[in-house]
Amino acid sequence: MPEIAITAELVKELRDATGISIMQCRKALLEAEGDMEKALLVLKKNSAEVAQKKADRETKDGRVAIKQKGRKSVLVALHCETDFVAKNEDFINLLEILSEKAFSNGAEKTKILAKDLIDPVIQKTGENIILGEIYELEGSTLGNYVHNNKSAVMVSLDGGTSELAKDIAMHVAAIKPEYIKASDIGEEARRAMTEIFQKEVSKINKEEEIKKKMLQGKISAYFKERTLLDQPFVKNPEETIGRLLEKNNASVKEIKKYSI
Repeated sequence: MPEIAITAELVKELRDATGISIMQCRKALLEAEGDMEKALLVLKKNSAEVAQKKADRETKDGRVAIKQKGRKSVLVALHCETDFVAKNEDFINLLEILSEKAFSNGAEKTKILAKDLIDPVIQKTGENIILGEIYELEGSTLGNYVHNNKSAVMVSLDGGTSELAKDIAMHVAAIKPEYIKASDIGEEARRAMTEIFQKEVSKINKEEEIKKKMLQGKISAYFKERTLLDQPFVKNPEETIGRLLEKNNASVKEIKKYSI
């Protein structure tokens, strides 16, 4: 059976529509006997097969993005194998599309749609790519901060301004507090650190009453360093985040963060 003539114009049309290599587009058109719709299905099938073969490869790198409109912010993380692909235009565009979908359709629907969007980019880049977390945040006072496209924070405040919320988000990205306020610290965490510091204090040659005060001091200092409201503000270490919020008649409602 003679080979079907596939014109350069037809190959270009398919490449423009998919971004897949000229060779792959030509093969798909040949398999589809020149039918554009069938060729698109062939490429989709091929992309899924390529993605399946790479599915067990580790994705240590990637990129995070935040999209905000009005009273809503969405954070989306996309993982790949190397920083080289994380800087690839197709990868960046994919993250932008997924962010738009997440903002418009919500996290669950986006997770369902993601595979068909991701598979062609896996085929193009040659790396495994997986969708990371999708976080949504709503509120009247929102602030976001993305650092080097690898770490992102969304903050919702009661009161205050969007500028203040952004400052808090930047602080969280830089200092990485584990808790927002002291009441967020669980008993298990307190118990674990008490045991560790007790061992340290027990080796000190002091009276028991003094050692007890030293123990409490160590525990208090440890958790203050890790609690947002007790931390010195990164832009002005002379005041704590708690004091900064108090001055602006604001309080932290919710924080969402993600790092690659």
